[in-house]
Amino acid sequence: MGGFLAALPGSVAQGIIWGVMAIGVYITFRVLDIADLTVDGTMSTGGAVTVLIMSHYANMQNSIWMIWIAMIASFIAGCIAGWVTGVFHTKFGIPAILAGILTQLSLYSVNLRVLGGKANQPLSARNYNLVFQLGDVTKSLIFGVVFVALIIGILYWFFGTELGHAIRATGNNEAMSRSNGINTNRNKVIGLVLSNGIVALSGSMLSQFQGFADVNMGRGAIVIGLAAVIIGEVIFGKLFKNFALRLLAVTIGGVIYYIVITLVLRLGLQANDLKLFTALVVALFLGVPYWKSKIASKSVKVKEVPDNA
Repeated sequence: MGGFLAALPGSVAQGIIWGVMAIGVYITFRVLDIADLTVDGTMSTGGAVTVLIMSHYANMQNSIWMIWIAMIASFIAGCIAGWVTGVFHTKFGIPAILAGILTQLSLYSVNLRVLGGKANQPLSARNYNLVFQLGDVTKSLIFGVVFVALIIGILYWFFGTELGHAIRATGNNEAMSRSNGINTNRNKVIGLVLSNGIVALSGSMLSQFQGFADVNMGRGAIVIGLAAVIIGEVIFGKLFKNFALRLLAVTIGGVIYYIVITLVLRLGLQANDLKLFTALVVALFLGVPYWKSKIASKSVKVKEVPDNA
């Protein structure tokens, strides 16, 4: 138990990073009602772009600004990937899930190019002023909380605008939105751009925290993102009704997920079984609302049966 408590701050910091990624997943999965698999590729893209920029400009005297430039560049790269998926879906008529797979597949080659043809590249913190560092968990936690607050604040403002309401309406009822003159295709593209930009930003954060970027670092990201979304909704769904609080619940879901992962690893679960464990957790939490509705419907039927006594 002592080892678990010692590792807890690092798990929370990493959970916050994946919670940022889960916010991006929430935009497509809940707001747009689209299962976007692009995120498995854009997560790696964000990390690869960060390593590329920091490796080329590590010796610059103003390198304190380079990490911020790298993170902005990662966000833009993710936005471009999301735009490609949106174009595939809206202009080519490709189903959203297949469009995401095509972009994700393309990003594998792109990420390899960015990483110089290597599967992974280290990011030495010796000459860098990194925002997130495994060796400085306190700094990572502080910046993580600040980033989450900023992202939630910006998204809360954006989705409160006319365009934001139009995007939410597109996800709620696309046919009705189109009949009211809303450009649903444009809104889908904007949602995918914003979602993948945030996911790539979390990839930049993760590459700094773990000290390297890997072409496969985003593999299974969609499942982890869904786990964070579902955990947050199941635990805080009845308490957090406000949109900003829902985004906060998603982030907390990411933290809870990584705390659980740390605990089960300490209890002896092999790292090779993590993907299986994650899939089971997601399936379990996805099934909770269904089971609750079934139980509720049965109780209603029992009450409707007339008492013959």
